[in-house]
Amino acid sequence: MIRCVLFDLDGTLVHFEYDDFLKEYINAITRTVATFVEPTQFAKALLASTDAMIRNQDPSLKNSQVFQDDFFRRVSVPENVLMPVFEDFYRNEFTELKNTLGVQPHPKAREMLEFLIQEGYDVVIATNAVFPVEAILERMRWGGIQGLPYTLITCYDTMHYCKPNLKYYEETLELIGHKPEECLMVGNNMDEDIIAGILGLKTYLVEDFLLDSGANQHSPDMRSNFNELVEFVLSDGVQAI
Repeated sequence: MIRCVLFDLDGTLVHFEYDDFLKEYINAITRTVATFVEPTQFAKALLASTDAMIRNQDPSLKNSQVFQDDFFRRVSVPENVLMPVFEDFYRNEFTELKNTLGVQPHPKAREMLEFLIQEGYDVVIATNAVFPVEAILERMRWGGIQGLPYTLITCYDTMHYCKPNLKYYEETLELIGHKPEECLMVGNNMDEDIIAGILGLKTYLVEDFLLDSGANQHSPDMRSNFNELVEFVLSDGVQAI
C-alpha cells in the first residue's frame, strides 16, 4: 500500500520548461555577480560545480559543501564576499524569474496536494537537491503550493546526493522512514524521476513538460498529462496502486 507520494517540482507541480528556466536563471545570477566575477568565467564555474554536486558519492558531504568547495576553487573572490551576494540574489532578483517565464499556478495542483495530506499520505517535494532551500520555496510559491505540511522538501542544504543518483532516493526514503514499495514518485523526467523505479518505488510520469534523454530504460508504472494525474489522485487512485 502506498503511504507516501513524492513529487518532482519543476515541470511537474510548477509548470515551465526547465531549459528556459535554467537559461534565465544563469543569465540573472551572472548579471548579479558581474562586478565580482567575469561573466563567462562565472557561468562555467557555476555549471562545473553543479556537475560536481551531481557526481558526488561522498556521504559525509552535503551538496552545498560540495558545490561551494568546488566553486570557490574556480573563482578568485573569497567565499565571505560572494555568498552574501548569492543570498541577496535569491531574496530579490530570483523572484522576478516567475514573471520572465510567465509562470502561472495550475488551478488544481494545491487541491491535489491538500487532498493527499488530508487523506493521511506523507507528501514529499522531491526536487533535485541542487538549489538552496530559498530558491525551492520561491518556485513553490510560483506554483501556489507553498505552506503545506510537507514531510520533506529536499534541497542542497540538507541532502548529500542529487538526482539521478539512486542514493538520492535511498537517502530520501531513510529521512522519511518509508520502504520503496510504500512510495509513489511523480515526475516529468525519465532520467531523474522514473529511475526511482529501479529501487522499487512506483512511478508516475507526467508528460506535459517531458524530459527524456533516452538513457533510462526503466518504464513508468503509469503516465498521463497533469490534468489526468489530478483526476487520478482526487478519485483516490493512489489507494488502489
